[in-house]
Amino acid sequence: MDSACNDLFKDDYIFRMTDDTGMFQHSKYALPDPNHGYTTDDNARALIMALMLYERYGKEKYLDLVYRYATFLLSAQTRNGKFRNFMRYDRNWLEKEGSEDCFGRCLWALGFALSHPCTPKGVKESLSYIMQKAIPHVSALHFLRSKAYSILGLASLESDDAKRIVSETAESLCSQYDGCKDGEWKWFEDTVTYCNHVLPWSLIEAYKVTGKDKFLQTAEESLDFLSKVTFREGYFKPVGCNGWFVKGKTPAEFDEQPVEACEGVFTYLATYEATGSRSYLQKAKQCYEWYRGFNSKKTSLIDSESGGCYDGLKENGLNRNIGAESLVSYVMAFLKISSIAGEETN
Repeated sequence: MDSACNDLFKDDYIFRMTDDTGMFQHSKYALPDPNHGYTTDDNARALIMALMLYERYGKEKYLDLVYRYATFLLSAQTRNGKFRNFMRYDRNWLEKEGSEDCFGRCLWALGFALSHPCTPKGVKESLSYIMQKAIPHVSALHFLRSKAYSILGLASLESDDAKRIVSETAESLCSQYDGCKDGEWKWFEDTVTYCNHVLPWSLIEAYKVTGKDKFLQTAEESLDFLSKVTFREGYFKPVGCNGWFVKGKTPAEFDEQPVEACEGVFTYLATYEATGSRSYLQKAKQCYEWYRGFNSKKTSLIDSESGGCYDGLKENGLNRNIGAESLVSYVMAFLKISSIAGEETN
């Protein structure tokens, strides 16, 4: 397996997909498509990406992106502290309030930025204001992934209150896991659907904060179950979004989504750091290699011309659109995996 450091990183498409408002949601092939406007989901993840880029390369243009994506989150927050998600190209919001998943991803981005050494002081002050308005809503979250993303964000904070909420929220995830696991089925619900890795990943982060072995044990058990599903062919193959994986049935083959590989990289590396088991490190590298062609279609998802990432693998090949979620997922995965390339051998 070649080192990720052999990739030649190109940022052209990041700037092509970003205007004065934020990052566009979709594209038509390699052209940003203003008809679909923007989402807070994408701009929250883009904030994390921009900080990772600025930390790695130190270029002012990446700091400019940090300000732009952070401003989008400020605009997205409602008076009561929640977040809207969908914005039209004319900067009008399409809803009064977004999904819980959107809320969780915002907290993830806020916590990441607040704890990041490269975030400017003034930006941190603004983001702290946003975070403090949002935190009271965490205890009322219902959905698994919104809880998990919230844990990722809050686990980055130093306050005792944040640690308490992390512990309580992680306990609720474990309770749902205990209620759903059955025989060989070691999962949090009766279907394996989207953004699956964030569930065990959040428990790893909760373990780091609290030291509770229960969180680590549940994280490893559920992640090992997910690994048996996604590495069943010997390479990373995420559950397809056209049907998912329903308990007692066969996992859907396609479409395979780039966000799954990215969160796989982060999850396996976090678990490696927590346990020292090199099997997790190897799986993190395989998740990244999915982008470069070590996948079910033996096809690279990276557009060499622009540096963008195609929107997934379909039964008949590539989805040749290059949207925000795919782009940001690839760049984050590249930066994360290459950050350890000099420390570890393949």
